[in-house]
Amino acid sequence: MRLPLLFAFFVLLTGCTDQYGKYKNPPEYITTPSAANGAYYEAYNQTLKLWNVPFEELYIPTTNGIAHVIVSGPKNAEPLVLLHGMNASSTMWYPNIGALTKNYRVFAIDFILEAGKSYLYNDIESVEKVTDWYKEVLFALELDSFHLIGASRGGWLAVKLALNDQKKIKSLVLLSPAQTFTWIKPSTDLLKNIVRIFSSKEKQMEQSLESMSSNVANINDAYLKQYKLGTELKSENKFVTSMQPFSNDELKSLQMPVLVLIGDDDMINEKRTVAIANMLPKGKGEVIQNAGHFLSIDQAETVNQKMLDFLK
Repeated sequence: MRLPLLFAFFVLLTGCTDQYGKYKNPPEYITTPSAANGAYYEAYNQTLKLWNVPFEELYIPTTNGIAHVIVSGPKNAEPLVLLHGMNASSTMWYPNIGALTKNYRVFAIDFILEAGKSYLYNDIESVEKVTDWYKEVLFALELDSFHLIGASRGGWLAVKLALNDQKKIKSLVLLSPAQTFTWIKPSTDLLKNIVRIFSSKEKQMEQSLESMSSNVANINDAYLKQYKLGTELKSENKFVTSMQPFSNDELKSLQMPVLVLIGDDDMINEKRTVAIANMLPKGKGEVIQNAGHFLSIDQAETVNQKMLDFLK
């Protein structure tokens, strides 16, 4: 028997194939970045050291550019996909990844229109095309069914994905989802202000974080440095102001279990969000005490346990 046949036979018996091996080579924009991007990528890597769990970084070619995905957790465990909040990148999950990877294979996707390690080549013209981009990434990852967690703007996108393809999503966790159940209080203009603040100077960024978190001092310095550098890079937030709450009929059409968590000091949501969540066919809404919009950081231990109990 020739060597290639012996190897193929070994692979068949042991299952020892590297499913994502072709996506592991860092592209040129990572290996030879500009000065600004290089500083940001270095800060990103420093934040990744907070994960304290083994991980792999994938660079997946798509129609619009390269999708960066961080993969961690047991290889044979159920898949769990994470969609981060606006300008936050996948590293925002550093307080949660240890808990989530105990029983799940976690895939954290960097949004291609913002600071992160994904890289845009061709423009994305609409929110529908954003959904198509995520579907392309999920197809490349060969995820036939998975749990989905989205935070803030990522929560809105998670619902958008769920409405497009309910069969693949086993359950949905929404952490202070933006513009998903109700308009952002106290007015729709606040969303435009958030976009402006998130792209402004350091002092305004501090004020913004203080309005979004109940305990800014609890946010790790490495992540704050990365976040600050990310706000200095060009981001394409052109679809944020066009996001609108989903209709009651759309929300009630969600047939998978849905968990919605908001903070008691959440500037993006109000208690009505929880009330609507509790009216969904398999919905559950809850308010996390002593937490702002960044509840996954403000009350990480509590939020982690709520998510894990729900996912079971």
